[in-house]
Amino acid sequence: MEKLPEAQDVQRQFDAISQQWQDSLQFMQSEWQKKYEEYDKRRLVLTEQTRSEMEKELSQMEKSIMDFRSKKFSPQGELYSKQNELMKPIQNKVFKVLKEIADEDNYDYIFDKSGEILLLYSREKYDLTEKVLERLKQYGK
Repeated sequence: MEKLPEAQDVQRQFDAISQQWQDSLQFMQSEWQKKYEEYDKRRLVLTEQTRSEMEKELSQMEKSIMDFRSKKFSPQGELYSKQNELMKPIQNKVFKVLKEIADEDNYDYIFDKSGEILLLYSREKYDLTEKVLERLKQYGK
């Protein structure tokens, strides 16, 4: 897919979004680090109340950083959702073209050789799902 101009455009969009979020995260971490260093230098001379307030603020900043990281970069995060959102139309287009070629040239299977072997298309007559399910039901009796 990396040879498709559309996919290249999507990859650039995705990379820009990812970089923007990485920069935001880096800034948040840098701000936390500055605040922590300030706290660490002054900790011994701070009043109990001021020390407690600074620790609370550091804790809140740390929580914000973790929340941001999770929201943007976790497997359920916005980055993966955005990638799916941007790539789905291109993938659908590729699969439609693969099916057309398979039908025109009478292919039974089409494999993706770009990475791990992946079956991209097979004719319905080779789908054994129902047969396997029926056999499993028989074994259950």
